[in-house]
Amino acid sequence: MAKYQKYAEYKDSGIEWLGEIPNHWNVGNLKFSFVGIKNGATETQIEESNNTVPISRIESISTGEINYEKVGFVNKYSIAESYKINEGDILLSHINSLSMVGNIALKRDTSILYHGMNLLRLMPNKDKFDPKYLFWILKSKYFRNSVESIAKPAINQASVSIDSLKNISLLIPTKIEQQDIANFLDHETAKIDSLIAKQEKLIELLKEKRQAVISHAVTKGLNPDVTMKDSGVEWLGQVPEHWAVAKLAYRYEVLLGKMLDESKITGNYLGKYLRNTDVQWGRVNSENLPEMDFRPHEIERYSVQQGDLLVCEGGEIGRCAIWESEDTCFYQKALHRLRAYSSQDSHKFMFYVLFDSVHRERFISGVGKATIAHLPAETFKQYRFAFPPKNEQVQIVEYLDTMSKAFDEIETKALAQIKLLQERRTALISSAVTGKIDVRNWQHPNEEKMGLSA
Repeated sequence: MAKYQKYAEYKDSGIEWLGEIPNHWNVGNLKFSFVGIKNGATETQIEESNNTVPISRIESISTGEINYEKVGFVNKYSIAESYKINEGDILLSHINSLSMVGNIALKRDTSILYHGMNLLRLMPNKDKFDPKYLFWILKSKYFRNSVESIAKPAINQASVSIDSLKNISLLIPTKIEQQDIANFLDHETAKIDSLIAKQEKLIELLKEKRQAVISHAVTKGLNPDVTMKDSGVEWLGQVPEHWAVAKLAYRYEVLLGKMLDESKITGNYLGKYLRNTDVQWGRVNSENLPEMDFRPHEIERYSVQQGDLLVCEGGEIGRCAIWESEDTCFYQKALHRLRAYSSQDSHKFMFYVLFDSVHRERFISGVGKATIAHLPAETFKQYRFAFPPKNEQVQIVEYLDTMSKAFDEIETKALAQIKLLQERRTALISSAVTGKIDVRNWQHPNEEKMGLSA
């Protein structure tokens, strides 16, 4: 914040962790800033129709702005007009996970929206307070710390009562200064948000490029001049003429893991086992694994060896990783274990094949539909893939490993940039609403240009 000036004089705020505030600012309680703080309507939400009106939900404010694509709907003849949200009102999540409680959104327009349950509606005292300033101070780290200090934990969530919320200390500049701070933060955070959006777009483009590179390599190879043939598989299309096209069952042993039955665990043959959640793309968690019995005659059947490919049978079906460790470990029925019948097949090449298949949704039409989507072993075995000779599989893997490393490095830099921008955004908001910087003389760039031209 070195580029911004400080106020000329400061005084003790009386709040230990906040420290000093500008000399002419006051400290009050949140209750004096609002003419009302109300709970939402408990109307039953129904499908949208000509007889419904939109109503806020917790999901509606998860991004910090009101998302009208995530509102609910209620019968417009049954909900009281007193629940209609006005422009300038602020919605606050007071019953949520600890990381989400205190989330807010400002009603910035005049569109129709009613106030739903599990959100508090804060109605600003517009004679003394600028709603946008209140929005920004409630978005600040200062307010977040205050909310977390009064939140009462419950099962899987936390809650903040209206009475405790009213007593949170609030910093009070003059109303003109409130407007200066709000205008400054509207503009500066929008610039930061734009930079974050560009980095997020870059990450999305990297994912698309990575997918395209992998897909082309595992279905067309690396030689652009190779003679092609029809694979006989619709989604594969043409593949290099010398590549084999075969069912997975002809090239790999495909076995599901052991069914978990807690009633049969005696503790006499305990072994650690992998679950679906332990297998993420390209990595396997081996820490704090659960245990169940694997008797002597089950060890070979349900154990994993270094180099085995583990594939998720449910959840994100097809998600996979290679077991790289030499340690003894087992696996649960939620996973397939793929083990090549011949040394002519590379497990890492098959990993890339499955990455391509999952991200191009090749398993969607073939999944079994029970309570969750899953990929039975017998179905999985019937899928046909293209298999180049071993030397080409190795070349393709080396090429894709190199490309993936390059993509990872760019993505890591983009994520680091996003983190820095988010930290700067948080610091900027906090500094402005707590008086650590003086923005009274700040002018919108467009206003500055108009002043110069005059």
